[in-house]
Amino acid sequence: MSAGALNVAVLGAGGTIGRAIVRDLAESEEVAGLLALDVDGERAAQVAAQHGAGRACAAAVDAREGLAGMLAGSDVLVNAASYRLNVVAMRAALDADCDYIDLGGLYWMTAHQLELHERFQRAGRLAVLGMGSSPGKTNVMAVRAVRALAGPVHALHVAAAGRDPEPTTALRVPYALRTLLDELTMAPVVLDDGQPRELEPLAPGGIVRFPDPIGEVATIHTLHSELRTFGPSFGVREASFRLSLPPGLLRRLEELRGAPEEEVAAAQAAAVAPSARAVSAHVVQASSADGRTASVSALTEPMAEWELGGGVVSTAAPAAALLRLLARGHVRRVGVHPPEKCVDPDDLFPELERRGCRFEVTVS
Repeated sequence: MSAGALNVAVLGAGGTIGRAIVRDLAESEEVAGLLALDVDGERAAQVAAQHGAGRACAAAVDAREGLAGMLAGSDVLVNAASYRLNVVAMRAALDADCDYIDLGGLYWMTAHQLELHERFQRAGRLAVLGMGSSPGKTNVMAVRAVRALAGPVHALHVAAAGRDPEPTTALRVPYALRTLLDELTMAPVVLDDGQPRELEPLAPGGIVRFPDPIGEVATIHTLHSELRTFGPSFGVREASFRLSLPPGLLRRLEELRGAPEEEVAAAQAAAVAPSARAVSAHVVQASSADGRTASVSALTEPMAEWELGGGVVSTAAPAAALLRLLARGHVRRVGVHPPEKCVDPDDLFPELERRGCRFEVTVS
């Protein structure tokens, strides 16, 4: 567990979210040193030069070989690479004696990661699983909703949406295409009467009201990490995650489900990041068995000075915010934990508000 100004390594720094994390950390006084790591060394160097504010250096590394050696001298590893590398990256962090943060593990990977809890405990190190927008911000929003309900919680429901007002004919994805396809292809899991239950992929999730300018939109159930930890963390009997994607993007993703790897790789290469005008919204609702509800909504708008849309900032900012909280000594646990077990909304929300996010809490 780290405290004081931190030396931070960002794995997957060349990706859409990784470079935004580098930009955020480069503007954080709590960061003493910044190392941008990517399997593509040229891309890592470009990110360090363009987004590192003169404070970042870069190196090429394959996470499956030699990562621990690259982490020598680092206090924290932020893993913004593919979720498939999460366990490998966690083990490298243990070998290098540093803390660990990632952006999520799509439920099943999260289960494997939790098995490393005792190893991190013995090492006196912290691993926070899923500190992006969702999972991540939504987990901490759930803490705030549960507090607002001020009583036993029966259900927690999470919903996420993003919209980009800038027209394009290109495939525009909010994060890694392969991860997004996995979310839509693997069977979603909900918590039903305290037990996990699988749904059909793309099962309709109904209409959800998000903050404007998104408003009321249709959703689908997708596989997500929150469902793996909400039961043990909050004692709820019901929980779900629902996602709303722009209809055109959803149609294209449905076409790519089950497509040959060559076609997916070509689509990934041709995909473009969201524009600097995109917005991102999340809603977390806690309810009691007698029908009382508490809802927390979040809207993340673009960061004009960074030329980054709200969807990218929404995912990158929580990980960077956690780094600052670690440096200030606001997070003191060791072991492997989801965000709801170690991050306080009273600490996190002000950090995210400085990154274009607005929160609203309602109780009924």
